[in-house]
Amino acid sequence: MRALLLVLLLALAGCSASKDAVATGGDFQFVAPGGKTEILYDPPSSRGAVTGLAGESLQRPGQTVGLDDYAGQVVVVNIWGTWCGPCREEMPDLQFVADQAGAGVAVLGIDVRDAADPARDFLRDQGIRFDSIFDPAGRTLLSLSGYPRNVVPSTIVLDREHRVAAVYLAQIRVPQLLPLVQRLAAEPPSP
Repeated sequence: MRALLLVLLLALAGCSASKDAVATGGDFQFVAPGGKTEILYDPPSSRGAVTGLAGESLQRPGQTVGLDDYAGQVVVVNIWGTWCGPCREEMPDLQFVADQAGAGVAVLGIDVRDAADPARDFLRDQGIRFDSIFDPAGRTLLSLSGYPRNVVPSTIVLDREHRVAAVYLAQIRVPQLLPLVQRLAAEPPSP
């Protein structure tokens, strides 16, 4: 009887073990984080890559912007909307990081559930210069396999190889973000 109970407990423990994200074939696949709002992926070999993230530029209508425009750079991908109070509050922090992080670091927004003109006006009024993908229907987010489209704001930090190094499912602040992107920018390339 004890042996059967032990086997049952081990089986149940095995079923409850999970990772916050898994790399399948090298691509990033998001899995629910079990209540965490800050998820770091280290060492670099544990990171899954993001590919195909692109869409119409909010600031340059009719043109496409995406990760391919930032090859070899650390990219901070921020999902935001003008209707979201915390998003509006964190935008100056994101611009500060874009300005202070140095060469090799970029910020790319994904504007969701917005109308284009009010979103452009907001960026202009706030002095935000980094580009954003205009994604009112959330279709661009589909390229982030399993990523929750309803968590706004959220931030995904990609290393120079566009592998996910961190996910923040809440408003981000400079003291969290700036040291991380500087560390990622200093990481040696993968062998």
